[in-house]
Amino acid sequence: MALNSIGDLARGLMRQTRSTQIKNEIETLSYELSSGQVANVAERLGGDYAQIADIDRSLARLDGLSIATSEAGLFANAMQISLTTFDTGVSELSSTLLAFGTSNQAVTQTQASVQAADELDTMISALNARVGGRSLFAGTATDTTPLASPDTLLTALRAEFTGLTTASDVLLAAETWFNDPAGFEAVMYQGSTDVLAPMQISEREQVLLPLKADDQAFRDALRSAAVAALASDPVLAMSPDQRTALFKELGGQLANSKDDMVKLRAQIGAAEARIDQAATRNSAARTSLEYSKGELIGADPYETATRLQTVQFQLESLYSVTVRNANLSLVNFLR
Repeated sequence: MALNSIGDLARGLMRQTRSTQIKNEIETLSYELSSGQVANVAERLGGDYAQIADIDRSLARLDGLSIATSEAGLFANAMQISLTTFDTGVSELSSTLLAFGTSNQAVTQTQASVQAADELDTMISALNARVGGRSLFAGTATDTTPLASPDTLLTALRAEFTGLTTASDVLLAAETWFNDPAGFEAVMYQGSTDVLAPMQISEREQVLLPLKADDQAFRDALRSAAVAALASDPVLAMSPDQRTALFKELGGQLANSKDDMVKLRAQIGAAEARIDQAATRNSAARTSLEYSKGELIGADPYETATRLQTVQFQLESLYSVTVRNANLSLVNFLR
C-alpha cells in the first residue's frame, strides 16, 4: 500500500511538472503569435545583436523623420489654404474695383470701399493663420501674430491721406508709407525678419517654407486693398472722377498681385510635393527594414498557430488523464 502511495505521488508530481511545461510553452507561443517575433531572440541570433541593433536604430531615425515630415506637410498645407484664401480676396476685390471704377456714382464707390475693407480683413486674417499653435507667416517668431489689426492699418494710412485730393497723391503716399521702415514694418508687421529654418524631411533632404507676412507680394496686395477701403473716406477730399481713377488703378494693381499669388502658391505646392515624396520614401524604407527584422527574429504565424493548437490539445489531454486517474483512485479508496 505504501509503494502504491509513493507511485501515485510520483505520477502526480510528473503530471504537475508536465502541466507547468505545457503552460509555459503556451505562454511563449501566444507571445510569439501576438508580437510576430520569437520569444528567445538571443537563441535565434546566436547572441549576435549587431544587425538587429542597427535595424532598430534606423527605425528610430525613421520614426523621428516621420514626425518631422508630418509636421512639415501640415505646415505647408495650412500655408496653401491661407494663400488660397488671400488669393480669393485679391481676385474678388480686383474684379469689383475694375467694374465699379467705370461708374462715378457715389453709392457705388462707397460700396466698393466697404467691400475692400471686408476683403482687407480676410486677407490679414489669412496671413495671421496658425497651425498647431504656430504662426504660419511670422518667420521664426512662430509664437507671434505677424500682422496687427486692419483698423491699425487704416488708422495709420488715414493720417497719411489727410487733405489729399488726387489719386496719384494717394497712391504715392501709400507706397511711401509701406516702404518706410517706420511705416508698415514698424506699425503692422510684428513677426521676425528671419525666415523659418529648413525642415528635415529625410536623412539628406530639407524643405524650405520661407514666406512671411511682410513679403513684398503681400505688402502690395494689402496696400491696394487698404487704399480702396479708404477711398470713400471723408478724410480724402477727392472728386468722384478722382475716386474712379483711383479704383481703376487699384484694380489693375490687384490683378498684378494675383499673378504674384499664383507664383507663391506654386512655390508652396512644389514644397508639398517634395514632402509627400519624402514621406513615401521614408515609408518604403520602414517597410524594408521591418521585413529584414522579421527575417531575423520573426515568428512564422502559421507554424506558431499550429504549434499552439497542438500544445493546447496536449494540456487538455493531460487534464483529462488527471481527472480519470483521480476518479479511479477514489473508486479504489471506496472499495
